Amino acid sequence: MKKIKTGIILTALSLFLCACSDDSAKIKSPIIVDESSVEVPESSSVEDSGEAPSIDGTAEDDTNPPHPGMVRSRLTNEWVDEDVAQTRPIAVITPNEKDAFPQYGLSNASILYEANVEGRMTRMMAIYEGWDSLEKIGNIRSLRSYYAYWAFEWDAFIVHYGGPSLFINDLISQSTTQHLDGDAGGADAAAFYRDNSRSMPHNGYATGAGLLDAITQKDYSLSYRGLADKDHYQFTNKAKPNTLEQYGSDAKNATYIDMSGCYPLTRCYFEYNDADGLYYRSQHLSGSSDGPHLDAGTGEQLKFKNIIVQNTKHEEIGGGYLSFQCHDSTRDGWFFTGGKGIHITWEKSTDYGATRYYDDDGNEIVLNTGKTMVCIVEDGDSFTYR
Repeated sequence: MKKIKTGIILTALSLFLCACSDDSAKIKSPIIVDESSVEVPESSSVEDSGEAPSIDGTAEDDTNPPHPGMVRSRLTNEWVDEDVAQTRPIAVITPNEKDAFPQYGLSNASILYEANVEGRMTRMMAIYEGWDSLEKIGNIRSLRSYYAYWAFEWDAFIVHYGGPSLFINDLISQSTTQHLDGDAGGADAAAFYRDNSRSMPHNGYATGAGLLDAITQKDYSLSYRGLADKDHYQFTNKAKPNTLEQYGSDAKNATYIDMSGCYPLTRCYFEYNDADGLYYRSQHLSGSSDGPHLDAGTGEQLKFKNIIVQNTKHEEIGGGYLSFQCHDSTRDGWFFTGGKGIHITWEKSTDYGATRYYDDDGNEIVLNTGKTMVCIVEDGDSFTYR
């Protein structure tokens, strides 16, 4: 039986995790997928962006860097300046309920995780590179232990406002954990500010320059420390996109993905735009936040080249707080790109090791160059696509 960690040292939780860490690796879990039951709303916001297609036969050629000195990003495989690629990213904890809007900075994130927290609300963790020039990030909320384990995979600085001490203190006190806490005072506090035009707790923000100053004051290394896997995701370039055609009939049409069965308060969904090969994100929230999920800073709708749905064991651990089993080899999910999707399995064995995703033949999946959305799903919840 594999050793399992969730960042919570509680006897009852340990018993739960040991009980549910079976050895039946790569089994199919009970995600319900219905290819015909979802209607695309009439208010669909996806339009022809005019960008060069990157999935069909006219894929753009990005074999060579656009400028000398650029290298591939380990987060997106895009060409970026070498200093950006060599600087550790930040992982920012961002709330995603109605009262949390507007949100700033999310369109700049290279990778976006979403998972439930207490009360079936969702919270996001945005992974940013090239973050030092961002003028407004947030709002920013408290950390949960499971987000820390996903941040570790990128050797990222965790940016948050406090958190439930009983469940995170042992984790953030580890010598390798480097984080910035808006509730901590000292050098950390200088990186954050409160916007008095909004009510607490949804008024905490940070700037890239402030975070850089705090990181420098705390003598954290801006360079990767060799703890996380350098080759986290496996990518193909834009000249040779992964169309999933190699999977034949196992690759399902997926131009609309509805996650409302997993996130019943935000009820997010993704619509595929064939013109640019991206999935555009929207949410069913009341008020001005209903519809396209927009970055208030840029006005851009959130959009992704790759979407990963990751089935994950979970438990309520007291006070409504959840724990997700981040280390596992027995769960499954789905991978969507280019308007199609395949069933996958995933595994993660160490704190700083990457979560690896495999097709049903046991081969590691290949992502298309661009941004990735990771939807963490409570094991047993359902989503639909068509």
